[in-house]
Amino acid sequence: MKRTFLSAFLTCFAVVVLVLGVPTVPAIAVSQTDFSVDRPANQVLDDADVLSRASRSELERLLKDFGSDRVDARLITLKRLDYGVNLDDLGRDLISRWTKEGQSASPLLLLLIETQNKRAAVIADEALQPQLPQTLLTSTGRTTMAIPLREGDRYRQASVDGLTRLTVVLNGAEDPGPPEEIVRTTLPTNIPTQEETESSNATTWIVVLLVLGTIIPMATWWVFSR
Repeated sequence: MKRTFLSAFLTCFAVVVLVLGVPTVPAIAVSQTDFSVDRPANQVLDDADVLSRASRSELERLLKDFGSDRVDARLITLKRLDYGVNLDDLGRDLISRWTKEGQSASPLLLLLIETQNKRAAVIADEALQPQLPQTLLTSTGRTTMAIPLREGDRYRQASVDGLTRLTVVLNGAEDPGPPEEIVRTTLPTNIPTQEETESSNATTWIVVLLVLGTIIPMATWWVFSR
């Protein structure tokens, strides 16, 4: 009977764990030291793994087209940044890291996307400032690329839109500016938000642990007292 009780108890505990799920491990934070010292062979570094194979091939081609203007354009996606690091700092550090004295490599243009906070930034070598002013780079990252990210994790579209705007300016045409952001009205709903769901899950875990903390000692006492 003791074995039957313990077996039933362990089975119930396993079911509770499976139903509630196991908390996921947060993504590893990224800093400049996680990148190679030399320029990578590929134009696209999809560390966040948010681009399909077809999208990566398309973006590789678009990035290589910048070579005709003697610009080494790169796209980097990552899940989240290390504490105290922002995309602008990371971009500048990578440009410094990948620019070697005495080499005749083309100046770097980096497009960076952080998927956790849906942020984007465009950082360029100082040699490109006459062609690509800082106001253009900032606007491209914060509006042109950020809008598709906020509207539904459209990473490919954000990259294409950013590259298209920069290409237009490099070709000598007037800056087309950022796209218009569509303002959507949110209707009242009874569906809980992600934050509400996470809070509810956390509360459920606390209740379950408290219950188990009460039941396990009682069950142990009952089994060994018989």
